[in-house]
Amino acid sequence: MAALARWCVQRRLVTVLLWLLAFGGVTAAAAVTGSAYSNDYEVPGTESGRATQLLQEGFPGLGGDTDSIVWHTTSGTVRAGAVEQTMTRTLDDIAHLPGVASVDGPYGKQGAARISEDGHTAYATVTFDDGAEHLDAGEARAVVDTAKAAETDGLQVELGGSAVALTESPGGHTAEIVGVAVAAVVLFLAFGSLAASLLPIATALVSVGTAYAGIALLGHAMTVADFAPMLGMLVGLGVGIDYALFIVTRHRRGLKRGLPVTESITNAVATTGRAVVFAGATVCIALLGMLILRLSFLNGVAIAASLTVVLTVAASVTLLPALLSLIGMRALSRRERRRLAEHGPQPELPTGLAARWSAFVERHPKALGALALAVIAVLALPTLGLRLGTSDQGNNPAGSTTRQAYDLLADGFGPGVNGPLTLVTEVGGAEDKLALDNLDATLRATEGVAAVTPVTYNARSDTAYLTVVPESSPQSHRTSDLVDRLRDDVLPRAETGTSLDVQVGGMTAGYDDFADVIVGKLPLFVGAVIGLGCLLLLFAFRSVGIPLKAAVMNVAAVAAAFGVVVTVFQWGWGSELLGLGRAGPIEPFLPVIMVSVLFGLSMDYQVFLVSRMYEEWLETGDNRRAVRVGLAETSRVINSAAVIMISVFLAFVLSGDRVIAMFGIALAAAVALDAFVLRTLLVPALMHLLGGANWWLPRWLDRRMPRISIEPPECRAAHERLTDVVAELEKEQRDDVRDIPG
Repeated sequence: MAALARWCVQRRLVTVLLWLLAFGGVTAAAAVTGSAYSNDYEVPGTESGRATQLLQEGFPGLGGDTDSIVWHTTSGTVRAGAVEQTMTRTLDDIAHLPGVASVDGPYGKQGAARISEDGHTAYATVTFDDGAEHLDAGEARAVVDTAKAAETDGLQVELGGSAVALTESPGGHTAEIVGVAVAAVVLFLAFGSLAASLLPIATALVSVGTAYAGIALLGHAMTVADFAPMLGMLVGLGVGIDYALFIVTRHRRGLKRGLPVTESITNAVATTGRAVVFAGATVCIALLGMLILRLSFLNGVAIAASLTVVLTVAASVTLLPALLSLIGMRALSRRERRRLAEHGPQPELPTGLAARWSAFVERHPKALGALALAVIAVLALPTLGLRLGTSDQGNNPAGSTTRQAYDLLADGFGPGVNGPLTLVTEVGGAEDKLALDNLDATLRATEGVAAVTPVTYNARSDTAYLTVVPESSPQSHRTSDLVDRLRDDVLPRAETGTSLDVQVGGMTAGYDDFADVIVGKLPLFVGAVIGLGCLLLLFAFRSVGIPLKAAVMNVAAVAAAFGVVVTVFQWGWGSELLGLGRAGPIEPFLPVIMVSVLFGLSMDYQVFLVSRMYEEWLETGDNRRAVRVGLAETSRVINSAAVIMISVFLAFVLSGDRVIAMFGIALAAAVALDAFVLRTLLVPALMHLLGGANWWLPRWLDRRMPRISIEPPECRAAHERLTDVVAELEKEQRDDVRDIPG
């Protein structure tokens, strides 16, 4: 690490130029090739997946995305001559737009069912040539613009569907700008130097920008969800700014102790830079744990987020040293430079609130530990009611056209119209056809079914499907119950004596199957992530207690963060106020991604806090002093880093995307609890209570384990060269707060 830092400092212009070339080259390539994101939630082998496959094989023409155009009259009916003429002309114009395969309206012999009983609402279905994941957003925008042009004072026109949702994707970067601006303010307050506060921002922006473009290229090679770039940016900005903050803080400490600029940078990268690499590795391990699930949808998310973290770590230990060498002593504020020139190097002792808090925790470990446990337990309680399911366009913000179309359809035709179930089967012979012809009557008599369409056969009559409209919305418990009732009871009875094997598909069935697969694999996934993380900490700190406490703390942070998510998004406490739509279930993939990210981020603070305690323990063998010094010297920088990360994460609530907002709130809550409750309160309290047992390791295990040093003793050589000078200065100072017991 020291050699790498020296190379980057000596060739600082080359280093900066290489990063700028990488950023420009990848961005240009992404602009030329475009994006190819795909939200493919289907899991091979599930019933909904088989239903989709059968439908695509038997009815190739149904492969394109199907969206809705809904219109509503406040006075008169949709059958009025003026309304019918306007909408017929509009639908005809839409049918001739590029990318549109067909348009089926209500004004015909077979369209009567598309007009509500009160005559005030009607809808048409627009089928595109391709699925939404392959559709050009411009084609969807043309459909929206043409339909909305038909609106008049008494005629409301709204659109819903996956393709239409592409036109509502946030196009601005308000969230990123707000997050970066808040981070810049916090850094300036922490450093007092404009140059030093801008370097972490610049480092994070270059690395995250390169990763953002790289993820767009990655989408051409594998399945990558459309929210993956925003998730990568969210995580990358948070950890990137924090990692740079830790290194800059260590560099500034070296300058204050009188080290030359080059030596101070080298020392910072060789010590704190190693901790950054270690912390980044734990984040990547946690993210790549998603590969264990073997779901293509999550594989792309894992690799995309890991790519972002790898680039932010690389920039922190290469680009940042080069930039630090360019600003030289301006990493210190003017007051700090003036004090250094007038009084020379001075020891930097932990004073103020950090020292007082550290001593306070030492005096009251039992009471404070109990308080921290109570806070975490209360926040984690809502997690017990976590429900994974379909979050549909009914959860969109009230002002969006997709939400209004959803509500108009639900009011006019029943909530089930927004998420019908599709029943598909292969057909063998006359007995199968007879059973299918009788099936619609059985389905209409089934509890929870509002309507059933007639059976439709393909040209070869070897595949058939019919559509079931539930009485409840796609995200309702009742719809999930209906799916189970059809699969377990109704359809098996109807298939008796035939070769039919009816598969239930559709939005709710697909999400339920996806959730079942994830929940089934979740114990293996969580166990693997915790196990690998604990193994790394075991190697680094050579202690059994440290990794075990870290595992428990990480589980606590995740549980409490999920409690906050359930409260806001599932219970709806403040979701409409924040512009995130109404309450609804939590997306099935969210727990896996959140567990990965949260475990990685939680491990960061554990590494930075305990590494300083471990260093002091190795030097003194005094557990009380090690915990007190470690907390006093790291709590300020950890809290500053936490404020930055929380600000960045919360800013992404402004993105307008429900999934990204879930990530933002969950990560912000987890970081806040981790930094302000767990790492600066519960962890030191427990370590005081456990005493020397914190650092216990069986001798036989110690002999067999590889040695991994986060901050190796040889990297402190630069500080040791200042021992004589600092020792003389310390004699003139008041007693070191680190030697004062709590």
